[in-house]
Amino acid sequence: MIKIGIIGYGYWGPNLVRNFAGAKSCEVKIVVDSKEERLAMLHERYPMIQGHKDCDKLFSDDEINAVVIATPVFTHFDLAKKALLQGKHVLIEKPMTSSVEEAEELIAIAEQKGLTLMVDHTFLYTGAVIKIKEIVKSGELGRLKYFDSSRINLGLFQPDINVLWDLAPHDISILNYIFDEKPISVQASGVSHTGNSIENIAFLTVNFESGMIAHFNCSWTSPVKVRQTLIGGDKKMIVYNDMEPTNKVQVYDYGYEIETTESKNSIIADYRMGDIFIPKVDLTEALGKVVNDFLHSIKTGEVPVSNATLGLDVVKILECSSLSLKNKGIEIKIP
Repeated sequence: MIKIGIIGYGYWGPNLVRNFAGAKSCEVKIVVDSKEERLAMLHERYPMIQGHKDCDKLFSDDEINAVVIATPVFTHFDLAKKALLQGKHVLIEKPMTSSVEEAEELIAIAEQKGLTLMVDHTFLYTGAVIKIKEIVKSGELGRLKYFDSSRINLGLFQPDINVLWDLAPHDISILNYIFDEKPISVQASGVSHTGNSIENIAFLTVNFESGMIAHFNCSWTSPVKVRQTLIGGDKKMIVYNDMEPTNKVQVYDYGYEIETTESKNSIIADYRMGDIFIPKVDLTEALGKVVNDFLHSIKTGEVPVSNATLGLDVVKILECSSLSLKNKGIEIKIP
């Protein structure tokens, strides 16, 4: 029986506790949160789980095999490093860390100690994204040309990270998961309406050597909530709408061919409008699959789907996006 300690019982913590408590092969022993009212809520719902305000109680407990971190991004590195140095496996909420340097150090420690280090990019475990990956890998879309996502809402302004660091990790992780080619550069623009230099609206473009382009539209100030991604290939295209209750993925047999004319400045587009196919997707809660993948990795040593390397790749793009934002949208090469 794997014994789990969870740090953070705020927004996402209760969902993690619920899923780990429901898993058969583990036991949630300790939950840490700095707020008494949160610990009171924990005790009311899970009287068998110990609640503490001090993380040291968790780190010093030799029975704890794994630590789950659901705290603000700026705390991830220190907490994860302490856990790994104590010989405990780690699952971190997205994004993995505040910098590439921090992420690389955590990966090095985990590899040295033979521990699982995993990032909770939950969307990689949704039936919709798994189905999209299957379709892309099958070649049904043909050669990918673009990935265009919008993740906007009238949302919570974060005090420590901008809107790209808050919302874009979801879609960047999906991009990296379904598309094998590594991006080469980014460009980002945005604006802060709060006077604290933390952008609440931002646009990120990710460039690829093949000519494929990815675009991310993120906002905390939209009057409507949109969770939509368009993926275009030279054969077919996908619309992924996460706000749809069931028909989240639609495959469009649409396309076009370009013909050049005698004039170099003139082209003719021949459009194809075919059928629309709605594949069946698994609607099982993705977080339960995250939990099972983490536990499976601890038991077997197998690399989880949302592994630390993927988490590092997301942080690389985010770090470069911040540099581009602060330099008026200049193109930044991804190391």
